[in-house]
Amino acid sequence: MSIHGILGEKTTDYPTQYSPEALYPIARSIGRDVIDWQDDKLQVGVDWWHAFEMSWLNPKGISQVAMARFSIPANSPFIVESKSLKLYLNSINFTEFSSWQEVQTLIAKDLSACVQADVKVELISLNDSESRLLITQPDGVCIDNALAGSPDKVALTVHPDVLLLAASTIETSTATTEELSTAEMDSKEGQSYTFYSNLLRSNCPVTNQPDWGTLAVTMTSTQTVDNANMLRYILSFRQHNGFHEQCVEQIFADLSRYYQPSALMVRAWYTRRGGIDINPCRVSDLSLLPEPSRLIRQ
Repeated sequence: MSIHGILGEKTTDYPTQYSPEALYPIARSIGRDVIDWQDDKLQVGVDWWHAFEMSWLNPKGISQVAMARFSIPANSPFIVESKSLKLYLNSINFTEFSSWQEVQTLIAKDLSACVQADVKVELISLNDSESRLLITQPDGVCIDNALAGSPDKVALTVHPDVLLLAASTIETSTATTEELSTAEMDSKEGQSYTFYSNLLRSNCPVTNQPDWGTLAVTMTSTQTVDNANMLRYILSFRQHNGFHEQCVEQIFADLSRYYQPSALMVRAWYTRRGGIDINPCRVSDLSLLPEPSRLIRQ
């Protein structure tokens, strides 16, 4: 019996020498063309990547380990394919560097060249208590039990369905619309809502592997947000093939079109694969951009 089992016979060759050519760019336009939304509306924000398997050699040949955060601007023409990033990071495992700063500068240069935009790189020591990678909790109300009292079974959809936001309202929410609201605003501006769900799921369009994440939304709108309908909509992504960034941008575009918000922030924290997690965030204005953070599943 093959030791590879259902994984098959194919193995991946991991480079043992510095290989910037391993980085593979993917045009953001591929996902944005599917969304059919003005590109400039989706270019405000950041994709935060966390890498937990960083290693290289010091001049004495001793392995160094760290964590890293890569901040990729949403207006970059390209994203980097996640497995290619893992191969690239592995390629420096046996490369000698004189300092942490040298490693940080090199990775920033290579990632910036790949995505054709300035990428910020932060190397974080495992002993750094101020690492900003401490586990936090999303703001607002969790809507994951909003359908607990519904008499209807939630159907599995092939594609995200924005029409679910307008589904018939039923009294099934464990949190009322008022509880979702974080502040009463002027009637002309609408009401402010802050909520999240841990039930975001989609599929990688390259490998078809499942991607799990937590989605958070902060929005000001004159329209009422129904948490049961919002949860239905989030669940409609469960069989959708889309990159992390494309899924967040799809949600940002759909909420923009349906609620016509005066302010909107949509972010997701995806669980890691291959030692890397991806956390896209899109905002209607840069003043709404939150700090990067890490959740318990990451």
